[in-house]
Amino acid sequence: MALVFLSGCSRLQTKPLFQEANDLFSKGSYQASLDKYGEISRKDPAAGDRVLFEMGMIHAHPKNERKDYQRAFECFEKIVMDYPESGYRKDSEMMMFYINTVTVRDKTIAEQEKFIASQQARIEALQQELKRKKIEAENEIQKLREDIKALEQKRLAFILANGSADRIQIEKKERRLTLYSKGEVIKAYRIALGGNPNGPKERQGDNKTPEGTYYIASRNRDSQYHLSLHISYPNETDKKRAKELGVSPGGNIMIHGIKKGFSWVGDMHTGLDWTKGCIAVTDEEIEEIAKLASNGTVVEIKP
Repeated sequence: MALVFLSGCSRLQTKPLFQEANDLFSKGSYQASLDKYGEISRKDPAAGDRVLFEMGMIHAHPKNERKDYQRAFECFEKIVMDYPESGYRKDSEMMMFYINTVTVRDKTIAEQEKFIASQQARIEALQQELKRKKIEAENEIQKLREDIKALEQKRLAFILANGSADRIQIEKKERRLTLYSKGEVIKAYRIALGGNPNGPKERQGDNKTPEGTYYIASRNRDSQYHLSLHISYPNETDKKRAKELGVSPGGNIMIHGIKKGFSWVGDMHTGLDWTKGCIAVTDEEIEEIAKLASNGTVVEIKP
């Protein structure tokens, strides 16, 4: 809003003072400009309507850090009431209407900002609550995992004390190795297979994992793959198929851990089939399997 100086009569002796007040206003010295208009009012009461109008405009000016709509309104209202014939009357009425509108708008904006602030505070509180509950849930999940692991260890210890696995079932499609004892599941493990896992092994170097019924023939604690259980591949069916194809059936199929130096990979190794036809588990898991499955344990490998 620009400060508008309407034409009006002013006495010769106060004309320089009006110029000074205007210059102060232009420089942003709003309080000094108000003080100067106060001086004019005392020296030239006849210029009261102009002085009131200029002061009202300063009080209402948006760049005035000490802007005061109430004082501005009072200045314009005094012109309307005390100077009904003033040339500033119509502009004063317009400014009164403007101030009323701005005041209502500012009040509405203030209320909206207050509401928004309260909603933001509520959102932040809810976010903190959700974060707290998430941490609690994660801690609870971790505790449950630890409890489950402890129960599994107790269960395995009980099985070891009272017997061992009598069958190992390997399901290639599901990438799963399961230990059984008297028809009941002891434990299941995720596995990785040969790099060319589909179909039965036919020949040496085809990187396929066999399919059929075998047994644990021996074990090697000095294995390059932590510990290995040698499977009795090839069986008679494998030998016959290889002979018909005129190839060597190959051998050295193991259930083993992770290659030495890479044990840190852990169960992430199951993300791809990386062996040359063997069945791979983690080092911790092969230790467990070796304890539960003695030499001679049946190994059934399914597609």
